[in-house]
Amino acid sequence: MPETIEFSVVVPVHDEAGNAANLAREIAGVLDGRSYEMIFVDDASRDDTRAELAALKAELPALRIVGHRKNSGQSRGVRTGVIAARAPIVGTLDGDGQNDPADLPRLYAKLTRADAPANLGMVAGKRAKRQDSWSKRVASRVANNIRKAALNDGADDSGSGVKVFKREAFLLLPYFDHMHRFMAALMLREGYAVEFLEVNHRHRGAGRSKYTNLGRLAANMTDLWGVMWLQSRARSPGGTDEL
Repeated sequence: MPETIEFSVVVPVHDEAGNAANLAREIAGVLDGRSYEMIFVDDASRDDTRAELAALKAELPALRIVGHRKNSGQSRGVRTGVIAARAPIVGTLDGDGQNDPADLPRLYAKLTRADAPANLGMVAGKRAKRQDSWSKRVASRVANNIRKAALNDGADDSGSGVKVFKREAFLLLPYFDHMHRFMAALMLREGYAVEFLEVNHRHRGAGRSKYTNLGRLAANMTDLWGVMWLQSRARSPGGTDEL
């Protein structure tokens, strides 16, 4: 591993045997030649996810594996990985392989471009052609429309797992379960700008989704009220000066 890491890729996984190892190899191929690390956070999987990743350690020196002792959810997995990350810029991918690692360099370039706004904190992916069931797409569209209208965060696709952001910005965000679905609104709350870029979306390779349509919708509606409350209680100092 190089001493200076420029890009950390965080992948939360839970029961993703058959997907996680292939995804790790894909990330390595896409980022070959860069100064990077990938951190797979295993959220107390009950299958062979952790063993399959551990078997890759010798093959992929950039691979780090962090394991939760208890199942804590995707948002906690993302947070665990960001805390462990050693780079100032962090990218995330869902562990099911539906996000395309090839999109990471594009999002990274957009975030770090020379003419980017000084307060740009995150570039989030927007799935152009979702490879999900009709019912899941409809439920997601309904939830996204309600959330976007309520929070005015500009995000058409809050469920996309592929994002690239500044680590320091993420660490300022309030943590709660499912907060990864509200990162655009939370970034804006802290005074950061957010941009979006269309990304690829693929069919799941192995296993099955951890979310049901009704379960996801119910959680989103509950969390929506919480994020609206956080927005209403936000106060900005307009920057700081050390005297």
